[in-house]
Amino acid sequence: MLFGKIVLVICMQRYFVKNIENERVIFESSDIHHIKNVMRMNIDEIIECVYNGELYKAKIESLDPLNVKIIDKKEGLKTNKPYTIMIIPLLIEQKMDYILQKSTELGVDEIHIYEAVRSKIKLDGEKYNKKVNRWSKICKEASEQSHRTNIPLIKGLYKLKDLENEEGLKIVCSTKLAKSFKNTLKNDFNCGKINIVVGPEGGLDPKEEEKLVSFGYLRTSLGPTILRAETAPLCVLSYINYEFME
Repeated sequence: MLFGKIVLVICMQRYFVKNIENERVIFESSDIHHIKNVMRMNIDEIIECVYNGELYKAKIESLDPLNVKIIDKKEGLKTNKPYTIMIIPLLIEQKMDYILQKSTELGVDEIHIYEAVRSKIKLDGEKYNKKVNRWSKICKEASEQSHRTNIPLIKGLYKLKDLENEEGLKIVCSTKLAKSFKNTLKNDFNCGKINIVVGPEGGLDPKEEEKLVSFGYLRTSLGPTILRAETAPLCVLSYINYEFME
């Protein structure tokens, strides 16, 4: 009789840290609280710390005050996928949070936010800055959970005209009859950067889509069904991960 083997893989808790000084780790106050009161870690436990894109293994030497020492440097995960920028419209809070979290888990490099004609919410400068602080925290926590060594950059708030000069392969997801995402990517498989625009609830206004096409964006289909605004980015990122998986 054959018996299968079960391999238990334990992932260490990972934190993006403020600084490393003389092999001592400097944490944000929220992470100190998380280590001591949420995870309830103990002395001699091992954690992973990311600083300036570099990954380290560290040991907790004391808890009050928290004292964590670097004990080794580790190799981060390598990937050959192109630098990926998701260009998303302003959406209601719950949907924005979902896109940011899941896009981070799926490996997006930058998230650019723009105002679409059909965006249901509008933000002025002050309100937008408050939102960015919240969104950055979501991306940081998702990066730690998914064991990344970088946190996606959030940029905006853009008008449509601001998207003209993006470099690399430029794609606009369309509900019109268009070349599939697979075939669009196949024609530029060795591109170093991909910019993908998705529309809001109700889709892009036809004039917006035509303007993007005039900017050099390739009209691309994600399939025969109509995807929600929060589903389309995840579909795109999943496909990119599949195509470039080693």
